[in-house]
Amino acid sequence: MRTEKTGRAEFWAAARNLKEVPRPQAPEIAIAGRSNVGKSTLINRLAGRKRLARTSATPGCTRGLIFYRLGDRLVLVDLPGYGWARRSAAERAAWKPLVEGYLSQRPALAGVLVLVDIRRGPQEEELQLAEYLDAHGIEWVWVLTKSDKLSRGALSRRMAELESALEEPMIAVSGETGAGVDEVKRWMARALEEARV
Repeated sequence: MRTEKTGRAEFWAAARNLKEVPRPQAPEIAIAGRSNVGKSTLINRLAGRKRLARTSATPGCTRGLIFYRLGDRLVLVDLPGYGWARRSAAERAAWKPLVEGYLSQRPALAGVLVLVDIRRGPQEEELQLAEYLDAHGIEWVWVLTKSDKLSRGALSRRMAELESALEEPMIAVSGETGAGVDEVKRWMARALEEARV
């Protein structure tokens, strides 16, 4: 397992299977979402680093679980993007037991950010993930990405539509402008506090 130091936030580990998952060292927040939804961009914002997580216009760059350590207080876990990705069917099929095994068996997991492009809204895969998290008693929240792609009026209308349809808390963010990132951090802080109780 190699570690690349990048100041206070650093790459810690990568796991292609459950045997490679490192032992917990701090509470963890997992970040889930469709390929190319903006997971890496949000991770960089949360970590305060521009290039901690690799961003790409090509979907499917996260191959397995990627662990980023933020000092000794928190670990962000980038889950492989579901949906279309330029990987073999066998590789993508292997992600399902890896992700489900991590989510259901990780004692350090304090919560999950479920990222959805605000323009698309949750699709079947996101809704199934939400059901899975509920069934396992895992704290999670909708994080609606790419909010900067909508005008202020369109954003307000879209949020109202999704809140009415989902009847669940959600946070609109922009990885590009940083809008909503502080609200995500507050949600994470609450999840971490509740996990300690």
